[in-house]
Amino acid sequence: MSAPVDPTTTPAWEKLTQLASDLQPDLRGWFAADPGRAERFSLTAGDLHVDLSKNLLDDAVLAALVELGEQVGLEERRDAMYAGERINVTEDRSVLHTALRRPRTDSLVVDGTDVVVQVHEVLDAVYSFADRVRSGEWKGVTGAQIKTVVNIGIGGSDLGPVMVYEALKPYVQAGLECRFVSNIDPTDVFEKTADLNPATTLFIVASKTFTTLETLTNARMAREWLLRKLRDAGSLDGSERMDADAISKHFVAVSTALDKVAAFGIDPANAFGFWDWVGGRYSVDSAVGTSLAVALGPDNFADFLAGFNAIDRHFAEAPLAENVPALMGLLNVWYVNFFKSGSHAVLPYAQYLHRFAAYLQQLTMESNGKGVRTDGSEVVTETGEIFWGEPGTNGQHAFYQLIHQGTQLIPADFIAVATPAHPIKDGEADVHELFLANFFAQTKALAFGKTADEVRAEGTAEEIVPARVFPGNRPTTSIMAPALTPSVVGQLIALYEHITFTQGTVWGINSFDQWGVELGKQLAMQIAPAVAGDADALAAQDASTKALVSYYLANRDRG
Repeated sequence: MSAPVDPTTTPAWEKLTQLASDLQPDLRGWFAADPGRAERFSLTAGDLHVDLSKNLLDDAVLAALVELGEQVGLEERRDAMYAGERINVTEDRSVLHTALRRPRTDSLVVDGTDVVVQVHEVLDAVYSFADRVRSGEWKGVTGAQIKTVVNIGIGGSDLGPVMVYEALKPYVQAGLECRFVSNIDPTDVFEKTADLNPATTLFIVASKTFTTLETLTNARMAREWLLRKLRDAGSLDGSERMDADAISKHFVAVSTALDKVAAFGIDPANAFGFWDWVGGRYSVDSAVGTSLAVALGPDNFADFLAGFNAIDRHFAEAPLAENVPALMGLLNVWYVNFFKSGSHAVLPYAQYLHRFAAYLQQLTMESNGKGVRTDGSEVVTETGEIFWGEPGTNGQHAFYQLIHQGTQLIPADFIAVATPAHPIKDGEADVHELFLANFFAQTKALAFGKTADEVRAEGTAEEIVPARVFPGNRPTTSIMAPALTPSVVGQLIALYEHITFTQGTVWGINSFDQWGVELGKQLAMQIAPAVAGDADALAAQDASTKALVSYYLANRDRG
């Protein structure tokens, strides 16, 4: 890979700097003067209708952003990623999450191996396993059918599966349930297993190397829980043979470390692998999604993958001026670097997407929270932004005040679907219509605001008028789809993957490593002996850490 382009040296950056300086945001005026604005700035990608018209842009800004993408080599870097070049330079790896959703008829040879063939071999194994669980062919040690699947993972091995499971609950097979354990806080595994029947519970342990501290700790606690509960119920006699049989029938793995999987007690035949060219936060469509394949079924999981692929193709084929992920990523750069926006809200008006913002936090911030470029030099611009959000209308009654009238510019993405999963009425009123009226109203209010004269016209006392003025010109993007189907959920994830990639390319950073998560984990292992009471280890700590650990030791009640 060539050295990254310094975006601040490009003609487009200079042009954008001047445009930002000259810009007088006036969405009211822009819409009044340009009846075609909404149509001109609305685009389609797959099933997604994306309205960019309420952003702080005009034709000149849009053209300059497209030029920036061209001048930093966005299309070339995109093509390199799709082709399997090792664009993850700090780990010397290809970045091929897009291969996970390519159809069986495709071919992509990387380092002499057709990775599409590999992907579908694993998918076939996952689908076969899913069918066995769903049909009742796979049984636990007592002969009972599986009713609850507990996914044990962390980071991408948890955030993706739990988000998609919640998003697609209407598609989950009746009689099946998934739960998700990630936090090393023992409360998590305790609460998730407290009311379960071990005879009908199956655990999926997702760890590529089968060494992840949190995941393996939780897996061992789950194994102990399973064996203890089965013994208490008289289903096991305590012999090693019966314990091993129980583990093999109630645990499977998502891992490539077959020796460690076997040492845990899982049959390596029930381990589903993935590759080092799949980063954790990009892995929900790999074998990491095994719990989803079980809950949703292979056909729905295949539709989920097809949704990803539809956006992958759009990102690969659409010209930049019509390329939705590229334009949304470039707009994010516009706000971060030229308006100094430090955060970005994602506001789904779909309750089933209540975990989407949490999922995007890892995708975006672990990818682009970097201070070093791909050549090892320091970045030359601000990078990354804090992604956050909650479903509407909950957010309206929590933090929208800040977005509407606060002093920070917070770009926001609003997401909604036309057809609800549950078309319930309140008397004769269609509740989804009321819900979406809020969706439409919020972007309108943020864009156009409310003037002092409009406030006065309502008879408001003069001394209160300033508090009731809405400045408007708060940028939003509206994303709509026909319904929240498996395909649409895949499309939404892929959309933000490629938005993230676009921003990382402009900033010249590697969006596919995550060295920032390592130091804390290393220090935790060094501090653990002090927490366990080792005086020498405690003495070696800094004054603050020593005082905090000492407080813990003095106040821990061990019953």
